[in-house]
Amino acid sequence: MTRVLLDATALIALGTIGELDLLSTLDGELVVPTAVRAEVTTEPASTNLDRFLEQPQVTEEAPPADWIGDAADLLGESSETGDVQLLTFVLARTAQEESIGVVSDDQRVRTTAGGLGAIVTGTIGIIVRAVEEGLETETGLDVLDRVDSHGLHLTGSLRVRAEALIEAAGEERG
Repeated sequence: MTRVLLDATALIALGTIGELDLLSTLDGELVVPTAVRAEVTTEPASTNLDRFLEQPQVTEEAPPADWIGDAADLLGESSETGDVQLLTFVLARTAQEESIGVVSDDQRVRTTAGGLGAIVTGTIGIIVRAVEEGLETETGLDVLDRVDSHGLHLTGSLRVRAEALIEAAGEERG
């Protein structure tokens, strides 16, 4: 089964507006690395994440220790941050030729994880996926508005692209 790693950026963006359940549209086991969980301290995102972690398809866990140093070196980090833990999982899974996904809005994490072979998406991709899976297009656009107004802060061109992707997902669904 594919494991999907959740980064603090997406957890905060969706948790702040009470939409973490949108992550449940992803196929696979959802994993929150322990250091990522520790980074989600703002409310209401922290409380919403606690509730989300109670779902059976979501786990919080530490990465395999034997890959932490390699991940830290890749990122040029001297401590075990959430980003380091995410990439530790990616290194371990891809070394075993197992698929792994990463949900993050952090460009450095996305680029590195993708370069290592992970399937990468972000908060906007989660909203698009939710619309593909049955969320009404207008609701998806509303979620995008709320995410934008509560911290993700989309550029004008990214917002136009995100709206187009959401609308296209709704049209494809029929």
